[in-house]
Amino acid sequence: MIVEQFGVEDWMDRYEEGAKYNITDTCAKPLTLDELFTLSGEDRQDFMETFFKREQTYGPIWGDRKLKEEISHLYEHISPDEILTEHGATGGNQHIFFSLIRPGDRVIAYAPSYQQFYSAPRSLGAQVTVLHLKKEKGYLPDLEELKQAARRGVRMICLNNPNNPTGSIIPKDMMEEIVDIARNAGAYLFCDEVYAGVSQNEEDSCPSVADLYEKGIATGSMSKAFSLAGLRLGWLATRDKAALSQFRRVRDYDLVSCSLFDESVAALALHHKEKILERNRAILRHNLPVLERWVEGEKHVSFVKPKAGTMALVYYDLDMPSSLFCHRMYHETGAFAVPGDCFEEPSSFRVGYGHDGEKLAEGLEAVSEFFRKLEEE
Repeated sequence: MIVEQFGVEDWMDRYEEGAKYNITDTCAKPLTLDELFTLSGEDRQDFMETFFKREQTYGPIWGDRKLKEEISHLYEHISPDEILTEHGATGGNQHIFFSLIRPGDRVIAYAPSYQQFYSAPRSLGAQVTVLHLKKEKGYLPDLEELKQAARRGVRMICLNNPNNPTGSIIPKDMMEEIVDIARNAGAYLFCDEVYAGVSQNEEDSCPSVADLYEKGIATGSMSKAFSLAGLRLGWLATRDKAALSQFRRVRDYDLVSCSLFDESVAALALHHKEKILERNRAILRHNLPVLERWVEGEKHVSFVKPKAGTMALVYYDLDMPSSLFCHRMYHETGAFAVPGDCFEEPSSFRVGYGHDGEKLAEGLEAVSEFFRKLEEE
């Protein structure tokens, strides 16, 4: 197995810790456990005393029942028995690929998107077709292009909805057409949905592929929309019994069970999910205008205003590779952004707007300072 360098994660590993202005993080502002218990109204002392009395053995193999019941409420047609908990959505994504993708299988994925969707199947010997999402089309899939690619036979179509790094969201009617394409090809339709729940407008939301399609497989996480990345807790959901059986078989080799503590806190958080999502939507709706005003006032940049998620892809008009641009900007101003090169989208960088609005404005001003410095060179 040849594993490609994971561009965005490698960049985050190298630069995130020392950043003065982190304007690229895609989690909605992380909660402390103090904030979680205050927001939820749950008794922290009671929770901890109960947990401290539990034997620290392995957790339930397929995931904590109470947690899976809470997760199932995120879907319309998914039962707790059709959910497996995972070590983050990244772990769930990898579990799906390792379980279902075989050497020689054809896989369709998109860019710009999360690199795991095409690099992981490729490392397993799949023939991967990467279709490009275009800025002028709002980063939405070209359905005719997808139909043509699927006609040659396909094992799995991979999506990310809402999309990282662009903040686009595939609407329900388009997703239903994608389901038809997948169904006609007999393909699995896999969608990473970690940013679901934080659309700018509720009418822009889209049902899960696990609800729309009998061979749809969705992953979710506590990390992004639910602000609890430190739990390292995600899940996969599907109504496909054969796929679910294979996931359980493979799980014995690489996961066994998730953390008792992580699952307990996640169950509590999801029981109060609307309070968390309301908090995060308010943050995002306050901060997106901060980013929008900066784009409008900065002559060197442009973007397609995101409709969902926590981030946007910002383009610049200077003749400099984005990796060099972001490297220099980091060292010369302290502003940290992931370059578009990590998403196969040159002359751009990812901005996350889910944290503190004042710090976002300060970081964007540092970017403007860097542009002025480059003008003088």
